[in-house]
Amino acid sequence: MAEENHKQVSVAEFFEKNRHLLGFNNPSKALLTSVKEAVDNSLDACEDANILPDIEVKIQELKKGKYRMIVEDNGPGLNEKVLQKAFGSLLFGSKFRSIGGKQGRGQQGIGISAVILYGQLTTGKPAKITSRTLKDKEAREYTMHINVKTNEPDVIASEVKTWKREHGTRVEVEMEGKYVGTKQSPYEFIKQTAVVNPHASIIYTDPEGKKHKFPRVVDKLPRKAKELKPHPSGVEFGLFKRMSKDTKARNVKSFLTKDFDKVGGGTAKTILGTAKVDGQTMPKLLSDDQLHEIHEAIKTTKIMNPSTDCLSPIGADALAKSLESEYELDFVKAVSRNPTVYRGFPFQVEVAIGYGGELDTEGSARLNRFSNKVPLLYEEGSCALTKGLKSVTWKSYGLHNSSGSMPTGPAVIVIHIASTWVPFTSESKAAVSNYPAISKEIKLSIQEAGRALHLYVRKQRKAGLEEEKRQKFIGYSGEVAGAVAKLISKDSYKLKKEDLEKSVSKIQKSLLKTAETMYASGASLADVEEEEDE
Repeated sequence: MAEENHKQVSVAEFFEKNRHLLGFNNPSKALLTSVKEAVDNSLDACEDANILPDIEVKIQELKKGKYRMIVEDNGPGLNEKVLQKAFGSLLFGSKFRSIGGKQGRGQQGIGISAVILYGQLTTGKPAKITSRTLKDKEAREYTMHINVKTNEPDVIASEVKTWKREHGTRVEVEMEGKYVGTKQSPYEFIKQTAVVNPHASIIYTDPEGKKHKFPRVVDKLPRKAKELKPHPSGVEFGLFKRMSKDTKARNVKSFLTKDFDKVGGGTAKTILGTAKVDGQTMPKLLSDDQLHEIHEAIKTTKIMNPSTDCLSPIGADALAKSLESEYELDFVKAVSRNPTVYRGFPFQVEVAIGYGGELDTEGSARLNRFSNKVPLLYEEGSCALTKGLKSVTWKSYGLHNSSGSMPTGPAVIVIHIASTWVPFTSESKAAVSNYPAISKEIKLSIQEAGRALHLYVRKQRKAGLEEEKRQKFIGYSGEVAGAVAKLISKDSYKLKKEDLEKSVSKIQKSLLKTAETMYASGASLADVEEEEDE
């Protein structure tokens, strides 16, 4: 093929032609994905700045098939240089460059800029970004495109703007879309986002102008995730080699102890002894064979699990409160498992089960899936969270399911995985891959919450049976009491009607008291009847 037919394309140009990889497969999913990326951006910005999030989302229908999405927050705002790159270049951001990382919603640096790219691709209209960093500074609005040839921002206009917020960011994008009211709707996404972000206040205005308010449930920010150095067991050889060339460490022993998590002097010595490499060798001078030996030695050396302060879980108490605020329930149990590891990456699973109340008694239980506090609304069947739910024998926990199916009954089940690097099945981040370590934790979490549900359901069923017994007794206690009253009266044939009724009432109350005492002690209906006969 002629050389002139070859050319290098930018990241923006690649995703312009392959937008389905980012979740813009069709008009309805594109609109939802746009809301998701903008809300994720706002939540992350607020939390990074230690600000309780106040977020407003609006979707306005301009004409059939055309919508305007507006998302604004009370975050720290952005200065001009960072703002233009963050919204005008794909793969811009610290999260994408981090090797070790910390838990965050966006992981690839392509979220909000991809929304702007989709908007200009489908409508040709530029995005409008407003931001203010401090109360005493002016808010400024930027009208901008993305130059797909260079993957750089193309600012059309920049002007001072009057804005109500003292600090924050506002994003406005026009795009092709389709508004739906199903499980994959923007409303459902925001409702579920509110459940796993109880510290956030969110107001959503739908295309009909109706406001939906999701108030803050807790006034405390979640634990802030700390930046993590990479754990050696999660680093593949190519990355390990690159790190050895980029390190500032003067020798290979320092390289292992300073550039990796949980590698102390003793562990480094063991690794290098197994690899037969001198610890004083400069990392840049290591041959490929030596690097391979070190990398293989890491696999056979016992190294402590990664640090877990890079995670920011919801917390069982906050998750339970949030679930109760969104649904009218009779019972709630939330579980937050201890962190564990897959491929050197720490992760944590949280599960909550809500039961009864407003939930339908017929049909399947509701499953709400989340990763890093973000709802997963597509590809439910291929997700490890769904498979973990189906693997449980729900009959043991008060619900029902046949082998490999969703449980049935009046329940809503929340499953959340928090990790520095969630193993998604695709770039659209809609489903979690089925790693054995993750699947095991999911099942254990569900079973732990399920045991509490089982105790509640069993108690309710027992109470129902006791009430049924009590009602049966009440049904014939009048006749029994009347017969007894006549038997114990010497002159029963002379009793006036009102006197008989008083005697019946007195005996009936006595019998009821006896029955209730026996029920409380665990007696059966037959036991009560035997006592009555006596």
